[in-house]
Amino acid sequence: MAASPVSCTVKPAVFLQIGDVKTDASRCGVCVVDVSLPCGRPANIEEISFQNCYTSSVTVRLLRRGSGPDSSPRWSTAVRELQLMENPHTEGGSQDHVHIHRTQMEVDPDRVVLLRLILRQPSSAWLSFSLEDIKVFPHLDPDPEKELSDWLSDLTLVEQHPDVEGLPDPRTVSSSIQQMWALTEVMQSSQTTASMGRFHVDGRYDVSLLSLD
Repeated sequence: MAASPVSCTVKPAVFLQIGDVKTDASRCGVCVVDVSLPCGRPANIEEISFQNCYTSSVTVRLLRRGSGPDSSPRWSTAVRELQLMENPHTEGGSQDHVHIHRTQMEVDPDRVVLLRLILRQPSSAWLSFSLEDIKVFPHLDPDPEKELSDWLSDLTLVEQHPDVEGLPDPRTVSSSIQQMWALTEVMQSSQTTASMGRFHVDGRYDVSLLSLD
């Protein structure tokens, strides 16, 4: 069963402003979105997903706690300018659902307390750009008991379906062995301890001993 997303807070986007903030409404094509994880509960991240909304590329930075108890959190760049749109001036990829797996990241996304998404859109063809439905999924360590159960299941399947191509039918072989065993038992039970000799008496053949009746 897939893990549920981590409870997190997506803060409002902050656009880099050019000119007077109050009188100039123009914006450059860069904004920052912070995603905070529950306080005191750093997460190991398996995947980040979102729906694009006319963002050309995204950079993912992580604020990670150190492994030591007294180490302070540090920023690391996990993904550098991942292209989301084929061309910033056209529609291609502008509303795609995107998944970024931990294997795509430059650092291990473990002990994360804050994500910072840096969005870029150099084209002025769009009135706005953003990322929507941002979700963070935790990385779960494999369950040793489940791995053992899966291994035993695979072993049972192998035992139930061995590779017998080119071999005789086991049922036929078993039946033949049983018949041979039964015949051996009959022969052993009919043997006598006395020697039968050569079927002759006083140098002559006894016709009664040669009778087939």
